[in-house]
Amino acid sequence: MIDRLQAQMQAMQMLTKMQDVTANNLANINTPGFKGSNVFQKMVQQRIDGQMVTKSVPQQQVDMQQGVLEPTGNPLDFGIKGKGFFVVENGEGAQLTRDGRMHFNSNGFLVDENGSRVMGDSGPIHMPEYLKATGRGADEANLEVADDGTIRLDGEVFDQLRIVQVEDTSQLERRGSNYLSAPEGAMVDDPSSKIMQGYYESSNVDPLNEMVDMMKTTKMFESQQRAMTTTDQMMGRATQQLGKF
Repeated sequence: MIDRLQAQMQAMQMLTKMQDVTANNLANINTPGFKGSNVFQKMVQQRIDGQMVTKSVPQQQVDMQQGVLEPTGNPLDFGIKGKGFFVVENGEGAQLTRDGRMHFNSNGFLVDENGSRVMGDSGPIHMPEYLKATGRGADEANLEVADDGTIRLDGEVFDQLRIVQVEDTSQLERRGSNYLSAPEGAMVDDPSSKIMQGYYESSNVDPLNEMVDMMKTTKMFESQQRAMTTTDQMMGRATQQLGKF
């Protein structure tokens, strides 16, 4: 009966994690480049009282389904068609993102909406020449980014956006609403993904599916609560009966 109670507790932990993930997905419906998550069970071994015990632990995994590429006409908006990520760098090190809304800061570095520097083939993309060109007039600054990420200003190649892929998405960890991280060894260059200049990728979260999942999870959680209450009552009666002998 203790095993039954433990199984019910693990089920409730799993359902709680699923509900948290669903709530986070819904909160980021309008976040550009956001990738929703789902939850799966992972079997792990732990040593308890000198014995190895196998138990299920809820794990979160990023859903890499393609979001809709929305046209903006802004030459510094970039969408990724494929499973790759932009690499940006900030005070917390290298981060991965699908949010391609970018601009040049006052020092000529290409940065994202949070001010993190966008990485190219040889490090942060630094193009003070773009600021000089726009200073002469917007029509004179012709910035082109090819589908492989090659950046050209007035026809001259300056750099190439670094696009990477993480094949095992279970290694991705969230860092805020729109950043992900992965071990350096898990990131590989991704020549298959294509860059769409003048577009950004919208969130891939389907609100209808998430609401249905939330209602299902709530019902299953309530069912487990009732089952746990029943098990607890049965254990109580058993203890009372044993106490009479």
